[in-house]
Amino acid sequence: MAETLPLFPLGTVLMPGASLPLHIFEPRYRQLIVDLVTGAVPEKEFGVIAVREGWAPDDDGMAGFYGIGCTAGIRDVRRLPDGRFDIVTRGARRFRLLEADTESKPYLMGSVEFLPDTATPADAGDMTRMLIAAARAAHRRYCATAWKSGDWSEPDADVEPATLPHVLAADCLLPMDDRQDLLEQTSPTQRLRMVRTLLARETGLLAHLRAVPAPITTYAVEHGFN
Repeated sequence: MAETLPLFPLGTVLMPGASLPLHIFEPRYRQLIVDLVTGAVPEKEFGVIAVREGWAPDDDGMAGFYGIGCTAGIRDVRRLPDGRFDIVTRGARRFRLLEADTESKPYLMGSVEFLPDTATPADAGDMTRMLIAAARAAHRRYCATAWKSGDWSEPDADVEPATLPHVLAADCLLPMDDRQDLLEQTSPTQRLRMVRTLLARETGLLAHLRAVPAPITTYAVEHGFN
């Protein structure tokens, strides 16, 4: 069933369970934050959808977006003296964008349908435990290669298996297409396999090149592509 959701286009992929700080300065998105905080937008939730590289949604419309995004729930809001906002969000639910609306609100609105995971087979417990261990080990190897000691930490032991791949990927600098593929994968088991493979590949590249990832810039989180 289609629902309506405010949209925030960004040059990054938000995934369920992952944190995303945002600096809000554009007037239309300042208004969105006001509407979220005051309850004009229910559930204090909006949609983050990644913009395809080289595309501009204001000019290219829906063709400039990836088809699947993730809702962001507000965890903390700080209003600055000049009216800008610093907020902290956490990814929650995946959605498919059906239609974009640029007319009804100052900010972008979307008609969306939410995407649940496919059911995990009842007898998949042993396989899931093995995949969790392999994914966490791949994450440790990546972080030990990429970051200085103390710059990273392991996800809590109680992170749900379905959410764990997203949390592991959010902690690493994966190419956007890989992050988007991980977001779109609806099988929790396959998602664990995917993140292990991606992190193993990136660790190998970093070790071979004797390089570390460039720091994440603030551009993606400070600028809406709109």
